[in-house]
Amino acid sequence: MAKEEIRQDTRVSIRTPRARVRGIGIAHHGAGHWWQQRVTAAANAVLMLAFVVIVASMAGRGYVEATQLIAKPFVSIILILALLSVTIHMRIGMQVVIEDYVHGQGTKIAAVFANNIYAVLVAVACLYAVLRIGFGQPA
Repeated sequence: MAKEEIRQDTRVSIRTPRARVRGIGIAHHGAGHWWQQRVTAAANAVLMLAFVVIVASMAGRGYVEATQLIAKPFVSIILILALLSVTIHMRIGMQVVIEDYVHGQGTKIAAVFANNIYAVLVAVACLYAVLRIGFGQPA
């Protein structure tokens, strides 16, 4: 068989012709999660440095001074971006682990669903806290 024929022969490749055209693998979501994981990892590296600086600047401050610092728009935006990036990165990372190591189809679906719900709950709780302080209503 010529090289061209091997690529078109689905008996040789486990990917269907449609999947080869769309660029997706067996899991049916292709490189999208891979790129999201890399982008959020890069964003996390920068945002976590800013987060550490913000937390370090709160050292020795009282509750009132700490909430005043978080209420500053720039600090609130950095915290919101950090928590969104971290929760997205966490969700994707756990989904990859679940897809790789949970073998029962029903269990896998339930675990991915629970993972998504958990990530959303964490993000919403953190967003609520930062926004509440940011808009001047201490938690």
